[in-house]
Amino acid sequence: MNIHHRQQGVVLILALIVLVAMTLAGIALVRSVDTTNIIAGNLAFKQAATHSGDAGTEAAITWLEANNTGTTLHAHDINSGYSASRQDPGPGQSWDVFWDAVLSDQAVTLAADASGNVVSYAIQRMCNATGDPANPVTGCAVSTTSANATGNSQDSGAVALLYSDQRYYRITSRVEGPRNTVSYIQTIVAL
Repeated sequence: MNIHHRQQGVVLILALIVLVAMTLAGIALVRSVDTTNIIAGNLAFKQAATHSGDAGTEAAITWLEANNTGTTLHAHDINSGYSASRQDPGPGQSWDVFWDAVLSDQAVTLAADASGNVVSYAIQRMCNATGDPANPVTGCAVSTTSANATGNSQDSGAVALLYSDQRYYRITSRVEGPRNTVSYIQTIVAL
């Protein structure tokens, strides 16, 4: 009879140890779920910021289309966020540092959207220098004006493919959003 009473105390101690272990496992599970929710929220903010960057791209394209006549695009227009020559980050320089050092002074900032994202954009003509893009000295990246295609089904031999002479522009949009979210979107446009 005496042995039976000692075993009942051992079961109680084992039950308490299992209860403590289950409590610790439950706390770890709650912390894991909280961390997962924070990560998912941050990813949602980043994605919303990236989507808001489209507003900067669209505003820049609208400005380019409105000013794509005459010699307007041959020179810098810093107040409109336009640079007639290309500027790139230096070796090892991040876009954040490059934006703060160079592009932030010439960028156009749009009003905050409903999500609290503030979009800024800068346009750069893909040329090495300002001036007339038709002049080879400016070093502009342009589309081919014509090309010959051979080996098609036509008997005449070659067909000249003609397309308009276009200039390339790089639009960089920077979005600042809630929770210190920063996102960059770049688009190359040919006009």
